[in-house]
Amino acid sequence: QVQLVESGGGLVQAGGSLRLSCAASGRIFSINTMSWYRQAPGKQRELVATVTRGGSTIYADSMKGRFTISRDNAKNTVYLQMNSLKSEDTAVYRCNLHDVNGGDYWGQGTQVTVSS
Repeated sequence: QVQLVESGGGLVQAGGSLRLSCAASGRIFSINTMSWYRQAPGKQRELVATVTRGGSTIYADSMKGRFTISRDNAKNTVYLQMNSLKSEDTAVYRCNLHDVNGGDYWGQGTQVTVSS
């Protein structure tokens, strides 16, 4: 089993920055991707960004240029640096780990609130 624990959420003014972290522990297969998703009230969950173990990244169009995903494989941790935050970025952000064996794991989520 794999456990994911997010941290770093909070309240920030529009235009500000936050850095989220997600630490994975447990039985982690080396070949995996780690991602951040978010879900705002009344909206569907959406992908924010994904990073492979080799460092390749994918971003949702609305996050390109403002958000940066990275990972530290030695620490089994993924980060999300969020800059130029907007009120529409307000959501619960959840970390996901998907491994080559089909394992799919989620963190509990961390609230990000951007005040305008």
